[in-house]
Amino acid sequence: MKKSSLFIIAIIAVAAAIILSTTADASMYVGFGEARARAAEGNTTKVHVVGRLPRDARKQPVGLEYDPLKDPNYFAFTLVDSTQIAQRVVYNNPKPQDFDASEQVVITGAMKGDVFMADQILLKCPSKYVKKDLEGATASVQ
Repeated sequence: MKKSSLFIIAIIAVAAAIILSTTADASMYVGFGEARARAAEGNTTKVHVVGRLPRDARKQPVGLEYDPLKDPNYFAFTLVDSTQIAQRVVYNNPKPQDFDASEQVVITGAMKGDVFMADQILLKCPSKYVKKDLEGATASVQ
């Protein structure tokens, strides 16, 4: 074979390996119902779940369990997904900053028994710009 043919075959092999390795790490966005079904089937692949924190009448999140003096790497909370299924989530890391103020939470992980074990937490915090603050704002032109 010519050297140019071997070079092209090597490039194609490397490209195929890269594509296969990135698709193996990809995870799906699902609800807690599907995450439970996948775990029951023995599927241990990680999934993303999008949800909101249940709040009380004072708009404070309920069901948070975090005591940094007892165990700083144990944080548990309840999350309600888009299909209104509430699930207990355990995150074996410190509680993320501004977790209480987040509007929406995206977790990555898998079901283990009756709890969802989260590996990552992504917070969608409320906008720092409130409509009433923007109404009085004007731009100055110089």
